[in-house]
Amino acid sequence: MRKILVIGIGAGNPDHLTVQAVKALRTVDVFFVLDKGSVKQELVDLRAAILAEHVTRPYRWVEGRDPERDRSAGDYVAAVGDWRRARADVCLSLLAELGDDEVGAFLVWGDPSLYDSTLAILDDLADRGEEFDVEVIPGVTSVAALTAGHRVALNQVGKPVQVTTGRRLAEGWPAGVDDVAVMLDAKCSFEGVDPDTWIYWGAYLGMPDEILVSGRVGDVAAEIRAVREEARARKGWIMDTYLLRRP
Repeated sequence: MRKILVIGIGAGNPDHLTVQAVKALRTVDVFFVLDKGSVKQELVDLRAAILAEHVTRPYRWVEGRDPERDRSAGDYVAAVGDWRRARADVCLSLLAELGDDEVGAFLVWGDPSLYDSTLAILDDLADRGEEFDVEVIPGVTSVAALTAGHRVALNQVGKPVQVTTGRRLAEGWPAGVDDVAVMLDAKCSFEGVDPDTWIYWGAYLGMPDEILVSGRVGDVAAEIRAVREEARARKGWIMDTYLLRRP
């Protein structure tokens, strides 16, 4: 039986790798990589650097081109579904490179359980009749890297925290919570919240060019937007996360 490891590799710092992840890397025959194009080659290079540091046994490196998602579609959920099916088609071709009784692995940013499609794609392939065992190795999330960078706790005493997206935040502050961790926000939705709300924002978390900004939204929103736009123009891509805390 083929085995697939889904390994969380952290938010960008190679030192985020757990001992469990390092041990898992050393059992892999084939590493699968979805290439996002030259703009995000840095993300592929980091994966290669991790393997160069921790893996000494022979392995194969198999790449597939990550399909583009239709970001102009009116139906967001349908667009994501189409994109995931296209990704599953690519992954199906990659799995053809994995022999019987071999171990393959996907190296996932952060943790495979938080806003990542790899597990859903493997479920899709299993539904298509592909046979393999799956093991998940957890990793450091961008939310954990963010709060560590700002030296703050994610939660307040006895209070819940909600993790959501910028798209959902733009629809209104979630009910019943004072602390909201926001991911996947390309439109700076924090600009629409109460200006007295405190924000802890970070981009390229754990990487050498990590950027951290914090303060009242009313004081730092414009700064964050400007820093974000400059960084994206300079690097060609950006991954950022933030925590909002109501006064």
